[in-house]
Parts: sequence; structure tokens; C-alpha cells
Amino acid sequence: MSPLVLALVAFAAVAHAIWNVAIKRAGTSGPGFLWLSFIVGTLVFLPFGIWSLAAARVDLVHWAWLAIVSGALQVAYFFLLQAGYRAGDVSVVYPLARGTGPLLAVVFAIILFGERPGVVALIGAATVIAGVVITGLAGRGTPGGNRAGILFGLAIGVLIAVYTLWDSAAVTFGGMPAVGLYWGSVMFQFALLAPLALRSRGTLAATARRHWVAVILVGVLAPLAYILILLAIQLAPVSLVAPAREVSVVLVSLAGWLFFKEPHPAQRLTGAAVVLTGIALLAIG
Repeated sequence: MSPLVLALVAFAAVAHAIWNVAIKRAGTSGPGFLWLSFIVGTLVFLPFGIWSLAAARVDLVHWAWLAIVSGALQVAYFFLLQAGYRAGDVSVVYPLARGTGPLLAVVFAIILFGERPGVVALIGAATVIAGVVITGLAGRGTPGGNRAGILFGLAIGVLIAVYTLWDSAAVTFGGMPAVGLYWGSVMFQFALLAPLALRSRGTLAATARRHWVAVILVGVLAPLAYILILLAIQLAPVSLVAPAREVSVVLVSLAGWLFFKEPHPAQRLTGAAVVLTGIALLAIG
């Protein structure tokens, strides 16, 4: 992969890790928190989204249905992610989700998109996924929470693969600009959750007051991280970018140990080393 693609993936990984830690540390969930973060994302990326759509002269009907499906998948992902974080350790749910997702994305990118990554790149992708699994199984000594965490992690991984492939096709074969597509997706997420969020306005106001920092971090960094990945996918095969972005697992797993006192740091560090080895292979592959 080129230095530009690696830089996009690296910045996306940092942004992704920060917002995941923020949402775990906030300890809140539900449509109200998500809706507030979608308001932030919609407003922050509004000028960039409109500019990119106008510059690309996008067919708005074609754009709308691609963005609507993307938004629906993302809402399902956020709800499942929050449920997983309530049920298990962040360093179990997150890495397993991020391992299952790219594994399926690699397989189906090869099948559906006809991508043909080289042998070294495929070994790198497999190494990243192996490191993610090693990291994800850290702390399995607490069976109740981690059994639920593993199940949620796998389910979230399937959703990750589906929305990755959908959005990848939209920005490559569909000709959508990355910023414009995902801004539309965030707008639809905002519209979809409005009835649920506004049902309890008192709770919504309390969430805004108590968790405004997390709302801003998630609202800005979640779209930014994904837009950077979509830009990378426009420059490199999704079968390489999807595993490479999982360097964020290293950061989230270490945060789980440092900030949330989650167990087994040695296994987390081992998994992190394996992930970084895989990233190195992807870089030269």
C-alpha cells in the first residue's frame, strides 16, 4: 500500500479508538446519546458533504438510496455495539468485532469485487486478524461477561463486513464521494433515531449536559474515522484496507487495560504485536 493509504488508515485508527474509549468511559447508551452525536456529525460535516456532492455532480436520487441503506446499517451497528459494551469487556467485544468484520470483508471483496491481493498482502491480512483474535480473547477468565461479549463481538463483526462492503461499492463502483456519501448516511441516522430520542426530552437534556464531551467526540471522530477509510478504499483494494484499519484494536485493547483495569495485559500486548506485524506485511505487500 502507498504511504498515503497507510497515513489515512493510521489517522482513522486513532480517531476510531478515541471515540470507542469515549463511549465506553461515558457509560451511557440508547437512542438519545446516539442522536445527539448524529446532530454533531451532521452539522460539522454539512459544508464538506454539500461541497463534495456538488463537485462530483452526483445524481441525488442515486446518492439518497445508497446513503439510506448505509445509515440503517450504521444505526444497527451502534445499537449492537453499545449493547455489547454493556454486556462484556471493551477489549473482548471490540477486537472480536474488528476481527470478524475484516475477515468476512476480505473474503467477499475477493468474491464480489474480483480483487486479487498478492500473497504477502494476504498473509498480512491473516496475521492482523489472528492478532485481533488473540487480543479479543484476553480476559476470558470472567466467563459470564466474556461469553456474552464474544457473541456480541461476532454479531457486530458481521454488520461491519456488510456495511464495509456496501459503502466500498458505493464509493468505487457507485462513484459516490466519500464525504458526501457518509454525510448523507449520518443525516439518515439522525432522522431515523429522532422519534425514539425525542420521546424522553428530559433524559435527552440530561444526557447532553452530563456527557457533552463524549457526544462531541463520537459525533466528530466516528464519521471522520470512517470517511478516512472510504478515501483509502478509493485508492487501494478493500481486501487490504479492511484488515489494515484494525490497528485501532491495539489502541483500544491497551486502553481497556490502562483505563478500565481489564485483565491479562500480556495477552493484549502479544496480540498487539501480531497485529502490528500484519500491518507491516500489508505495507510491503
